[in-house]
Amino acid sequence: MGSIRADLFAGFSSLFSVFSRSVKDIGIDLGTANTLVYVRGRGIVLREPSVVAVDARTEEVLAVGKQAKEMLGRTPDSIVAVRPLQHGVIADFEVTAAMLKYFVRKALKSGAFSRPHIVICIPSGVTEVERRAVEDAARSAGAGRVELMLEPMAAALGAGIAIHKPRGCMVLDIGGGTSEMAVISYGDPVVAESVHVAGDRFDEAIVAHLKKKYGVVVGERTAEQIKIRIGSAYPLEKLRSVSMSLRAANAADGQPRDITVTAEDVREALMLPLKTVFEAIHSVLERTPPELAADLLDTGIVLTGGGALLRGLDRFLHEATGLPVHIAEHPMDCVALGAGKTLEGGAFIPANARRAQEA
Repeated sequence: MGSIRADLFAGFSSLFSVFSRSVKDIGIDLGTANTLVYVRGRGIVLREPSVVAVDARTEEVLAVGKQAKEMLGRTPDSIVAVRPLQHGVIADFEVTAAMLKYFVRKALKSGAFSRPHIVICIPSGVTEVERRAVEDAARSAGAGRVELMLEPMAAALGAGIAIHKPRGCMVLDIGGGTSEMAVISYGDPVVAESVHVAGDRFDEAIVAHLKKKYGVVVGERTAEQIKIRIGSAYPLEKLRSVSMSLRAANAADGQPRDITVTAEDVREALMLPLKTVFEAIHSVLERTPPELAADLLDTGIVLTGGGALLRGLDRFLHEATGLPVHIAEHPMDCVALGAGKTLEGGAFIPANARRAQEA
């Protein structure tokens, strides 16, 4: 009898081992502009634009990610290329769920027969309804268990900040739809702020400025390229004489025109959205307890997200706040890496990010 029990136990252990290996833990940075997926034990395996192309007549999803982004501004009326997230929250539930399902299956290569455990990052300013929408979308995408994590906490972890120490530290994550900032101590945000001004607003500001100054209209993809190539937040010497030639549509009659955009043009355009970000930082600092504010004189502000790559942003914020400003080593990956660290190191989920129940 003992031998039979031992054999049964060994069989169940083997089966459990196979099942455990089939369970996939996934961390997702579900961003307005891009989605990154981290798979436990493998790291970041997917980086795709958060864009979906849909047939306007049948509502069938035609393309997701990079292929869909290439369609932005280039599709006939029968095909609509959309971003299903606005300002970091779900604007179109069905399309978001379809996009998530595609990304999860692509990340896992359809190799798992069990429903994955997903840690998904959300902006700190979301409502309860918006939280529930994220959970439901993740479950519709095939998740068995969903946990929510605040983006500034994930960004801080991914940037290598020692957030559990009894010392104040600050992170500013500038994504596509929102800028998330938080002062953290003992593993929780003490003060946090979320503003709907980030990379997309930077692009919109460039579009508006070019229309006002040169009387031309450019698309969001062109504005993004201008920002990446010659954009800055601070008057840098190396950009003083830098310019970019492009062809745009005349706002009056739609005829193509050649114009030359200077780095100074772009910096001037970006000042308005950057002022909004700074005002939010100032609000956070005003509400920070004095002891933690004193810590920030040493620890400073850590920049993460795609917006951290804007030239001169660290110098702009240093002069505006008087605090040291550091750019994370891999700023665009920090949120996904932070979600991944919670999977690799245990089940650390910030206390104020509500944990969803198992399905």
